[in-house]
Formats: sequence, C-alpha cells, structure tokens
Amino acid sequence: MEYIRNKQFDEERALYGKEDIVVEDCSLDGPADGESAFKEAKNVTVRNTFLNLRYPFWHDEVLKIEDCEMTENCRASLWYSNHIEIENTKMHGIKAVRECSDVTVRNCDIVSPEFGWSVDGITMEDSKVDSVYFMMRSKNITFKNVDFTGKYSFQYIENAVFENCIFDTKDAFWHGKDIVVKDSVVKGEYLAWYSNNLTFINCKIIGTQPLCYCENLKLIHCEMIDTDLAFEKSQVQATICSHVDSIKNPLEGIICVPSVGEIIRDEAWAKGSIVIGHEINS
Repeated sequence: MEYIRNKQFDEERALYGKEDIVVEDCSLDGPADGESAFKEAKNVTVRNTFLNLRYPFWHDEVLKIEDCEMTENCRASLWYSNHIEIENTKMHGIKAVRECSDVTVRNCDIVSPEFGWSVDGITMEDSKVDSVYFMMRSKNITFKNVDFTGKYSFQYIENAVFENCIFDTKDAFWHGKDIVVKDSVVKGEYLAWYSNNLTFINCKIIGTQPLCYCENLKLIHCEMIDTDLAFEKSQVQATICSHVDSIKNPLEGIICVPSVGEIIRDEAWAKGSIVIGHEINS
C-alpha cells in the first residue's frame, strides 16, 4: 500500500487511476479548483480528509471513506463506483451516490437533495439524512436506525427492508415494489401510492390520504394517526390497532380496525371489507 498523508490536492484528476492507496489527513481544496481527484481508482482508503471539490469518486472500485467531510462544494461525489464503505462522514453535497453498487453507509450525516439514485445494493445504518428526492429508482436496500427528513423519498425503489427508522416525508414509496417496513414511524402526506407488495409491521403511520392505489398491501399491527381518506382503490389486508379518521373506497381485501370516523363508499367497484372492533390473523 502507498500511504499519502498531510497533503493538499487541488489540481484536475490529482490521483487519477491510483491503486492500493491510503489517503489520511489530507484536503481536496485550493485555487486550481480541479475536479475528479480519485477518478478510475481502485482499492482506495480515505481517512480524516476534507473534500471541497467536485466529482471526487467516479468509476472507482473498492473504496473506503472514514471520518471525512464532504462540503456543499463536493457535488456528485460518488458516481459509477462499486464496493463502497462510508463511515462517520459528513456528506453535504448534492447528487451523492448515483449509479453505484454494493454500498454500506454507517453513522453518517447526509445533507444531499438528490441522494442515492439508481443504486443496486445499499445498506445504511445509524445515520441521519436530509434530502428531497432520496433513493430514487434504487433496489436491494436495507436500512436500520435511519432518521430521514425530506420530500419524495424512495420512489420507484425495489426489494427494500427498513427497520427502526423515522421518516418525516411526503409521497414516500410511490411506485415501490417488494418493500417491508418494520418497527418504524412514517409521517407525511400521500404515502405509498401506486406501490406493489408493500408491508408495514408494527409501524406508526401519520398523515393524510395514505396507501391509495396499492396492490398487495399489508399492515400488521400498525397505528394510523391523523389518517383520512385512506386505502382508496387499494388491495389491502390490514390489522390496525388505532382509530382511523376515514377510509375511502378500498378496492378489495379486509381492513380490521378498532374504530373509524367515517367510511366513504361512493363507487360500485369498492368491494373491500371493513371490520370494526375485530382483528384477523395476519
């Protein structure tokens, strides 16, 4: 391994194509304002380094980033890269982690309006995220203990498991497929419209007009708070352990709920059953 310590890099492609290197206590910053510092690199570890320039990690293979800071100027930091580990790092640039695969993120602080697009295989744990279009069109996702704030999250995702998370969001999981959410809080408007094979287990769901136009939707022992006009045109099997403000025109299935403020049935095709004060086996 080649060790590079206490250096500043600001030129274009400063470490282009490097292999088997460890970069520690360095900075990507300076008047030359160069881009793509680690492009086409392989087997790279970057520790305790300040990244203030654009596109540092493109087309990289086997990349470990630890205890680093990526500023707002570190735009599009990771694209087209594979086998990535990121830990204890601030990621504050837009368009981070796109078209990547086999990504692990642990204990990170992420502020990135367009994070995680078209990623195949990402695990995120013990992290806090502020984003807008978050994880768009990604697949094979595992999240645990993630606190997310922002709009339009997890749209068009596939094959995902979320556990012990808090999501304060809007239009989450739209068009998502094969998703399980466990022991989590999901707050926001218009949750999971047009999703297919989505399951919530022991979750708290908060906000208006959730879970409409869904196929193969399941809720197992979930709370629904301030949820009105729920389940419109959805295929649903649900056991709910809280009051629901209103349910509108479920397409088919069975919804078991302790109490409902209003049941709206004004379409002939709405054949879903609503059982009040009873539970079914999930």
